[in-house]
Amino acid sequence: MKRTSVQVTENHDHDRRAPGPLDPFTLPVPDRVPALPVTFRPTRTRVAVFAVSAVLIVTLAVVALLLPNSGPTAWSAPERVGFAAIGPALSAGLYLLARPRIVADERGLTVVNTIRTQRLEWAQIVRVNLRPGDPWVLLDLDTGEVLPAMGIQSSGGQAARRAAGELRALVDEHTRTERDD
Repeated sequence: MKRTSVQVTENHDHDRRAPGPLDPFTLPVPDRVPALPVTFRPTRTRVAVFAVSAVLIVTLAVVALLLPNSGPTAWSAPERVGFAAIGPALSAGLYLLARPRIVADERGLTVVNTIRTQRLEWAQIVRVNLRPGDPWVLLDLDTGEVLPAMGIQSSGGQAARRAAGELRALVDEHTRTERDD
């Protein structure tokens, strides 16, 4: 191992430590805990899903109107309606991506993910996590399970981190014990 020497100076610059990497579990602490009831939703995802759905419905409706109604490749009215109906059908599937939310009330949380909805009492939630690389908030439960809560998605950037911090503050406030453990 190669040894290096450190020169000590009068201004003690060597005592200053460069800030270390941020703790990946650290979430912003809100100035105050949000008032209940409060709902957390992934805004960017919802906007994207609704925009894509609108474009899809309009495009397929316009194409259905432009399909030939005479000649060797004529489309009948029921075929056109069926073609145009593909847009709303696909949009209904896309709606599953816009469905996630987390609703906090006095009794606990309702976690609505794409398919499944789960109701949790405050005491069941041990910790709220949004670590670097996590796609959405993960709730550590008292059973040892981890429940994904897609209502706060990391793609939301700082707004998602703030929302996760607010959710953690709510959990901390509603699960505090006399010993504060």
